[in-house]
Amino acid sequence: MTTKIITPANVEFRKKLDIRPGDSVRVWQKIEEAKGKFRLQAFEGLVLARKHGKEAGATFTVRKVIDGIGVERTFPLYSPMIDSVEMVRRSKVRRAKLYFVRREAAKEIRHQMRRVMNAKYEEETTEAPVAEVTKETVKA
Repeated sequence: MTTKIITPANVEFRKKLDIRPGDSVRVWQKIEEAKGKFRLQAFEGLVLARKHGKEAGATFTVRKVIDGIGVERTFPLYSPMIDSVEMVRRSKVRRAKLYFVRREAAKEIRHQMRRVMNAKYEEETTEAPVAEVTKETVKA
């Protein structure tokens, strides 16, 4: 039987942690490797939502883009698997939940794809003109 040794979260520190939607944060999470060994892995992104205030079940959702794909994770605020939360940047937003960022990101990707397709079409249609072969050029 294996026992997991997980350090408890510092509840007082986490209560004072002022995470708001619009903040860019780096969440250091403990990932279990083989046989009780842990490593830290960072998840850095934009805070979309903070739910349930400072209660025991409080969570916050972080979104980041990896290779053009949006990835969202919801972290429990008092989870012992979270080692630390670093504030990278704070932004002023006018919403409590930033779920519209999903649609805006998809819209931006569609616009980029449209630009790429238009550039390819213009490249194909503007090829160099082919010189015409006439009887005079053949005799020369």
